[in-house]
Amino acid sequence: MNNRTFDPTSLIETYKDAFAPVLRAQQEGIKTLETFARHQYGVAGDCLNWSIAQAKAAVDAKSPTEFFTKQAELTGEFSEQLRARGQELVKLATEVQGTFKQFVSEATANATEATAKATKKAA
Repeated sequence: MNNRTFDPTSLIETYKDAFAPVLRAQQEGIKTLETFARHQYGVAGDCLNWSIAQAKAAVDAKSPTEFFTKQAELTGEFSEQLRARGQELVKLATEVQGTFKQFVSEATANATEATAKATKKAA
């Protein structure tokens, strides 16, 4: 008969090891959401600035030609800003994808190691 004593420390350590990847995934997810929200906030700011500039151009214009010229200039600048924001978003997505890939690789390696330890201990 096997008379092992109950060891709460090893039980707690096992749970810590088991849930560490979940905690890290949550932290990475929150970081990603924050980064994405900051990016979207920047895009919203660009849109607001463009709208204000459009309204100012409409009020300040002395002739329709001047208004349309200013409007075309503002739209060109705005499209460049949006293109740059799009490139930033692609960069963010690439970074997140790399982080996620690294996280999955580490979690898989840890799970494999834990399984090997458990198998060795059981044998």
